[in-house]
Amino acid sequence: MQGIRVAVVGVGNCFSALFQGIHYYRSKTAQDAIGLMHWEIGGFRPFDIKVVCAFDIDRRKVGLDVSKAVFALPNCTQVFCRDIPKTGVLVSMGRILDGVSGHMASYPEGQTFSPASLPEPSKEDVVRLLRESGAEILLNYLPVGSEEASRFYAECALEAGLGMVNNIPVFLASDSHWAQRFQERNLPIIGDDIKSQLGATIVHRVLTDLFMKRGVRLDRTYQLNTGGNTDFLNMLNRHRLASKKLSKTEAVQAMLPVNLAPENIHIGPSDYVPWQKDNKVAFIRMEGRLFGDVPMNLELRLSVEDSPNSAGVAIDAIRCCKLALMRGMGGPVLPPSAYFMKHPPVQMTDHEAYLAMEKFIGTSEDSQ
Repeated sequence: MQGIRVAVVGVGNCFSALFQGIHYYRSKTAQDAIGLMHWEIGGFRPFDIKVVCAFDIDRRKVGLDVSKAVFALPNCTQVFCRDIPKTGVLVSMGRILDGVSGHMASYPEGQTFSPASLPEPSKEDVVRLLRESGAEILLNYLPVGSEEASRFYAECALEAGLGMVNNIPVFLASDSHWAQRFQERNLPIIGDDIKSQLGATIVHRVLTDLFMKRGVRLDRTYQLNTGGNTDFLNMLNRHRLASKKLSKTEAVQAMLPVNLAPENIHIGPSDYVPWQKDNKVAFIRMEGRLFGDVPMNLELRLSVEDSPNSAGVAIDAIRCCKLALMRGMGGPVLPPSAYFMKHPPVQMTDHEAYLAMEKFIGTSEDSQ
């Protein structure tokens, strides 16, 4: 079976983990492949994904083979598969637009980006590269807050005839205008804002659902997150956080019959701690009332390597997007969006989304 040809925007930590994983699982079998939700989707295994085009704006990555660029600074995620052969795909210079926050320049070069001196490509250049590469799906891994840049690349995907997996909290699949545009071009989009495999959002959602099912009234809650990668450094600019906070908050609120008042829920990135590197620490507190209005509270600390934690989800999202392409589906693909993303077009409980996902990957009929 022919593989899945993908293009990527943003050769950062998350893509590094994904790319390593594509090669890591080549030596595994279905029985010993730890960390995957599905070994096979539609006949495609993790290593059937092939990267054919990549864009970045950092001079330490632009011009390098993808196999080398994923390990270049400022990437700092855990390396679990270093022995990767050259791909023959060089990282192309991308459009900057709002893909970089101005405050990033005040940090040491090893921690933040180092802008390439090459001229930025036009829309026509990007579309041409996508077409020439034969890419079928575009992965958006731009930094949080890259609203203009994300829409630029979505335009390029539409013009080049690619499906899209939108891993960041810029609302495309969940925005009616963009959903309609992908529908009109008969191209699938899965989004928005990827949930990690076992991250703060999915844990917070499951606990909130547990409170409801056990008859515990949730009165107030917070989720605070710290990390030391460029994602957390980027998010020190609070102006770039609006969609991220909205996405994470709505993901938890969706588990409640009635939304908590804004003053009773706080969810979002808290601070940048450089020595944490790609390790993310989440602190969750939930205050509620049991039988007889007796108060209780729960506190949880979760520590995970941030980028590998999302890579297994991205591998499934890519394969679901390929399935949608094969089935001739256009617009938002609802089951995988609900299961894999924080801000899908239609929110479901995680159990409902899981069942819808299994139905989607198990049959070509009634897939939405």
